[in-house]
Amino acid sequence: MQIHVVQRGQSLFGIAQAYNTTAAAIASANEIPNPNVLVVGQALVIPIVGSFYWVRPGDSLFSIGRRFGVNYLELARINQISPTQPLPVGLRIYIPPRPRTNAEINAYVEPLGGAVTPALEQATRNAAPLLTYLAPFSYQIQRDGTLQGPPMNNFPAIAQANRAALMLVVTNLEGGQFSAELGRIILTNVELQDRLLDNIIAEARRYNFGDVHFDLEFLPPELRENYNNFLRRAKARLSAQGLLMSTALAPKTSATQVGPWYEAHDYRAHGEIADFVVIMTYEWGYSGGPPMPVSPIGPVRQVLEYALTEMPASKIMMGQNLYGYDWTLPYVPGGPYARAVSPQRAIEIAAQNNVAIQYDFTAQAPHFDYRDAEGRLHKVWFEDARSIQAKFNLVKELGLRGVSYWKLGLSFPQNWLLIQENFNVVKR
Repeated sequence: MQIHVVQRGQSLFGIAQAYNTTAAAIASANEIPNPNVLVVGQALVIPIVGSFYWVRPGDSLFSIGRRFGVNYLELARINQISPTQPLPVGLRIYIPPRPRTNAEINAYVEPLGGAVTPALEQATRNAAPLLTYLAPFSYQIQRDGTLQGPPMNNFPAIAQANRAALMLVVTNLEGGQFSAELGRIILTNVELQDRLLDNIIAEARRYNFGDVHFDLEFLPPELRENYNNFLRRAKARLSAQGLLMSTALAPKTSATQVGPWYEAHDYRAHGEIADFVVIMTYEWGYSGGPPMPVSPIGPVRQVLEYALTEMPASKIMMGQNLYGYDWTLPYVPGGPYARAVSPQRAIEIAAQNNVAIQYDFTAQAPHFDYRDAEGRLHKVWFEDARSIQAKFNLVKELGLRGVSYWKLGLSFPQNWLLIQENFNVVKR
């Protein structure tokens, strides 16, 4: 597959000709609603086997081969050119597909309003062939150690049909917020913990869950060891039932990082106890904060590289957002929250307002500005094929276990195409 960034004056027909494919194939792969309307700066995934590279000044077959991990003599043979002659600038070189690596892929799915909409169920069906785990969000701990679960509807059947393990996500959400007080009640009472684990195991048997995933957040720092001890007890109980156990971790860059989201999350202990962890490497740009990329590559790398000092790469799943945000400017702390938008919706907004999409190569993230009908300035940061490929390259470079998505139901067709291009998805 090829990632192509639309330039001014280009048409879908002309782009298709350059890659020996059809406009219909590109429109279908990228779910383009109107093939006659492309946005300058829009990243398209071209559904071809392998990719093409156009020679730039200073290129040689050797340098091109090293860039793409292909022997230069093999490039010469495939493209029927001399391995010793200089390359003319602009020559199109075919690059064969590169080997895919094994990876586990998780996706959370969150029914809102107590119901699974037909659109959310369809999004889950579409993604399930490319998932190792499907994680309905969430089973909320009650103060008596019972669980309040999400609507499951057809999620178990979808997971089973696609050989995706169901992930039972356990949270300390209370009244829509992560509750420090609820965490304290459960983590300081062994009797309540036993009741909670009994209920978790019963629910796992009921729906044939394969993994139990603890996402306990906003815990007071003094509960750090209580949480570790609870996880040790949970792991022993769950392993005896043949269940995996995983945890969600806030994005830390050191063991001494302070703040209510970080201090109770002990990377080293979780790495020793859990079968794997999901590190939530997103929300640098968030709905209540100033406009910025949601998951800029630099901070993501920092978090993952710290994690590798505390646990093996085989236990780390990189968190990835399937959304962006649309901020109304000027940003005012405590002012209107940014609106979450899918990557597809972000492109539609750019098209409707006739603005080009820019790309921040430092953050590896697309963005644009526009004015709404009332004349208010907006800033949109989102994800596209380039930003996702940059994150996939990082996963492969660091040898991580895989990728975990928050969350299904936000349209981003290029992401799923690139999973197929980069990874052999492990099934359970």
